[in-house]
Amino acid sequence: MKKNICYIFLAVMLISQGCEKDSFLQDGSFSGGNDVTEAQLWANPDYARNFLNNVYASLQERYNVDGDGGILASGSDEAVNSNPNGGITILNNGTWGPVRTFDDVYSNMYAGIRKANTFIEKAPTSPFIVLDELLPANVAANQTYELQLARLVGQAYFLKAFFEFELLKRYGSFVIVNKTLTVNDELDVPRNTFDECVAQISKDCEDAISRLPLSPSEWNAANRGRATGTAAMALKARLLLYAASPQYNPTNDVTKWQAAADAAKRIMDTGKHGIYTSYPNIWLWNTAGAFNTEVIFATSATATVAIEQNNAPVSYDAANGRTNPTQEMVDAYEMKTTGKPITDGTSGYSANAPYVGRDPRFGFSVLYNSPSIQPAVSTNPLYVLTLFKTKPVETFVGGKDGLGLNVNATKTGYYMRKFLSESASWAGTTTTIRRPWIYFRYAEVLLNYAEALNEAQGTAAMTQVLAAVNLVRARSGVAMPALQTTNPTGNGYVAPNQIEIRKRIRNERRVELAFEEHRFFDVRRWKEGETTFNGPVSGMRIVPTSATTFTYTRFTVENRSFVARNYLYPISQNELNRATKLGQNTGY
Repeated sequence: MKKNICYIFLAVMLISQGCEKDSFLQDGSFSGGNDVTEAQLWANPDYARNFLNNVYASLQERYNVDGDGGILASGSDEAVNSNPNGGITILNNGTWGPVRTFDDVYSNMYAGIRKANTFIEKAPTSPFIVLDELLPANVAANQTYELQLARLVGQAYFLKAFFEFELLKRYGSFVIVNKTLTVNDELDVPRNTFDECVAQISKDCEDAISRLPLSPSEWNAANRGRATGTAAMALKARLLLYAASPQYNPTNDVTKWQAAADAAKRIMDTGKHGIYTSYPNIWLWNTAGAFNTEVIFATSATATVAIEQNNAPVSYDAANGRTNPTQEMVDAYEMKTTGKPITDGTSGYSANAPYVGRDPRFGFSVLYNSPSIQPAVSTNPLYVLTLFKTKPVETFVGGKDGLGLNVNATKTGYYMRKFLSESASWAGTTTTIRRPWIYFRYAEVLLNYAEALNEAQGTAAMTQVLAAVNLVRARSGVAMPALQTTNPTGNGYVAPNQIEIRKRIRNERRVELAFEEHRFFDVRRWKEGETTFNGPVSGMRIVPTSATTFTYTRFTVENRSFVARNYLYPISQNELNRATKLGQNTGY
């Protein structure tokens, strides 16, 4: 593996030969000329700070993981990709393997790790790297060279930990690299153990936390997307949740669950983040030109309409309709009035009016057949509601967005609405919308805490567990009934035992974090892939009987395959050819 790292990045900092200033490349490497030496690079504040900025460049927006508008949700039971020939199909049909990979981030994450290591090593040699732009209060004590440098290095530690975790959750382990490698290093070595990787990522998170501003509000507006202490805490909390889960904790060591709960509580106790009022607008750049308080860490907010073009219904200016929620995903949304699953006979659900009275997050996340205009997702005048306001969605057979209409039309009877802006337009005058990909937000932290604490303490901690879940459910505009543990006939009742609470927490994760790449990994860490992802996914065939009435028939969209090896990604054969000691994941 180390051999591979050097092959890929041999040019990235072997710069003693230098280059001209205008030859500085985006990844921090150099080409041609001999005007700038390595020492001059780190003595130049523009070059040195740009090097750190380019560590951030290894972060990936995840709205298009296959080059054709697909998102990872279509590799889980959340959605079907409308393109039957899309690359994401290999995740579901049993052909995923070392010579046919998908979402293979191996080299890219090591690129980021290398750049982070280089910055950590070289930044302290640069006496001019700092610039007084970090803390808005301009407190003199915060603007010493040492503290400014620490904040810069802290960002590199966080990014390094982030890239390491992206490797861990996919491949199960990785080779720990804590320095900038050269051709003189031993390059073909085995991967470290899972526990060693967890310890390394935890250490890098703590090294970041000790140096960084606590939260985004401590950065000035221009730097509010940079790493923070709460971002590193959120990463560590997610890491420890994974480490405590059945995939990696088969003996159910409850101390690991408690550690995960404590890590999430650490963020909650800062008081720096909260639940944002508008669920659909979490992903939009706000009026102040910054992220809202729920966002803990995200990519830069790219101005684009590609998200709408890829995912809107096909009648909307020839959009591609790529992400089609499954009936299984739709069924996960509870009833608004009772707060009960639709499988509960007392929930109020009607199969003849299946979309009436559901959890508001259903309408915010899924575009479904509607004889009238679907509800607006926002009353904020900043976002003019045009995209779905003027045209109802017709997914019924024969409708303008319906099943079988064309190659891109929905395969399930639904389209994804989440992430899409009501203001976007791309026919005639183009109106782009600034959106990030959010990696960590506060709702996940609350759900991480609830899950971990329930597993660690069960009913003894029920009050704290349900309080965390209910903060998520109580979001303005969602306002789902609180989960209760008393009055079996009341709203939202859950039986007072660990197993039933576990089911409700997992379902809450499913609907709150829909399409955000959590379900894909949650089912794996819960060790439920063979039952949950192995089998058919369904859609709804809707046939009109009048202008406003329909029949609804569930049908199988496709049969999917998931076997034991699919809990982890395969190591690409190209990587194994370069570093034989890496070892392939079991079953591939």
